[in-house]
Order: sequence, then C-alpha cells, then structure tokens
Amino acid sequence: MANTNGYLLRVDDLKTYFPIKKGLMRRTVGYVKAVDGISFETKKGQTLGLVGESGCGKTTVARSIIRLVPATAGKIFFEQMEVLSADKAKLRKLRRQISLIFQDPYGSLNPRMTVGNAIGEPLKVYRKVTGSELTERIATLLSKVGLAPEYINRYPHEFSGGQRQRIGVARALALEPKVVICDEPVSALDVSIQSQLLNLLKDLQDEFGLTYLFIAHDLAVVKFFCDIVAVMYMGKIVERATAQQLYQNPLHPYTRALMSAIPQTERSLRGRRTVLGGEVPSALNPPTGCPFHSRCPCHQANCLKQMPALEEKSDYSGHFVACWKC
Repeated sequence: MANTNGYLLRVDDLKTYFPIKKGLMRRTVGYVKAVDGISFETKKGQTLGLVGESGCGKTTVARSIIRLVPATAGKIFFEQMEVLSADKAKLRKLRRQISLIFQDPYGSLNPRMTVGNAIGEPLKVYRKVTGSELTERIATLLSKVGLAPEYINRYPHEFSGGQRQRIGVARALALEPKVVICDEPVSALDVSIQSQLLNLLKDLQDEFGLTYLFIAHDLAVVKFFCDIVAVMYMGKIVERATAQQLYQNPLHPYTRALMSAIPQTERSLRGRRTVLGGEVPSALNPPTGCPFHSRCPCHQANCLKQMPALEEKSDYSGHFVACWKC
C-alpha cells in the first residue's frame, strides 16, 4: 500500500507531455511539456489553489489526476491508491471519489438532456439509486445548490450561466465524492454571480467535508477561497505556501508580478505595478534553466543554466519557492 502520510491527495513529480508529430510517417519530433515535474499534496477538508497564466498547465494537471489525459511520468496517490497504475476496476472506483466542475457552464451540459438526466446520469451509471429514489435524490441535489426541484424537467438553454454552473456543481456532488476539482468554475460568470457560487462551494465544503483542488487565474478569488496556493509557470510550480503567507510575503518575482496586478479599491493598498517584459516563451521550445529568466527583472547567471529546485525557505516555515535569487 502507498503511504500518503495523512494526505488525501498527493502528486509526486507529475509530468504530462504531448508529442509533436510531423511528416508522412507522423514521427515524433518533439514534445510540449504541459506539466513538467510538479508535486503537491492536500489533506481532507482543505482547498488547494493552483494559479498561473493561461496555458501554464493548470487544467492539464486536473485532467491528469483523473486520467482524462495520460500522464508521462510521476505518481498520483489518492488515499492508498496509486492512480496512474490503477486498472479499470480501481479507476472506476476512483472516479466516484474525485469529480470535476468544468469551466464552461454552457459547453459542459448536453443541450439535449434535461437537468434531471444530466444530474442523474452518474447515479444511473454507478447504479446508486433507481426509480422514485433517483428522482428524490436529484431533487435534493438541486435544493442543495439553490435551485428549485421543479427544474428537473427543464433543459440547459432555459437557465442563466450562474444557474447552469449550479447544475454542474449538483452533478459533481451526485456520487458523494471526497475530492472536487474546480477548473476555473467562476471565470465565465459575472462578478456578482461569482461571489454567490463561491459562497455555495464553501457551504458545501463545510457540510460534506469536501476537499477542493481549485484552479484559477484570478488571485483575488484564490485569496478568498483557498488554504494553500501553488503558483505555476510553464508547467512548473515556482512557489507554494499558505494563502496568508503567499499574499503577505510573495517571494518569487513571478508571484510578485501577479500580486501587483490585483485591483485594489483602497488607495492606501495600491502599490506600484510590476510589468513583466518580453513574451511568454513557447512551450515548443522552452528556454534553458529557469523558464522565467527571460522575463525576470532580477535574473542572474545561474538562472540561464539550471532550474532551481522548489525548496522550503529556512525563514518561512511551509513556504516553498524555486528561485536562485530568493
């Protein structure tokens, strides 16, 4: 059995590469390193935030965890199960315990299926309940997410974006999972609706003891919602700490740049904006050494030669950063 040291979900040195094929014979000529050796863990009831620019590999991490895309290397542990080596029977069991809320509330629901069928489909597949008990279960789930049970026979086009995302939350909770992966669940919603959905997710976490992996690029949302935050850049985690530590004292230059971009309503809280130079390097041809060195305002010679390890700083317990300068 795997030793997860008390963690519900643990990821060790995960790598997910996508091959680049060219020519008539479709030979592999290179790889896009979407996720390039990341590690993290989370305990029951915690919320781990995964943040970074679009294209940094956040969603690929989520899909690798539940094996929607094949990982290239590394290990993923859920409780005592090693996910990447699990057979079909174990994988089927795993997918009852880990569910996913998608980013797009419009594209994630089948327009030809009623709300009741969309929420009830996982219950039917796993044969959890049938008949009148199934209808009652769907009605209960709708109530839990703030929708009237009478909506059970309506279709997705009859709902607003916020209501559709609530339906997505209800579907994610149908099999009573232990871990819910939230893939930017509020990014497509209006700001006022975002706060309502985040409060709903908080309430559901308290009620059911859920563990969240929360993927986002909005750092203000992450500050409100997450216990632990990991910052990604070009497939790597460059900083990881508690939300309080990270927002009070960001160490990595990339994290500081992200923090400076958070809008502040109070004049006293407004600081000088850090504007990064250059362009985000191509994932097809990443730079040597630290992938951030071409945009970093304080890079040094080591940065061009070798990627620094993600290490805990002696002065900051539980605060990890991958930077030669920090």
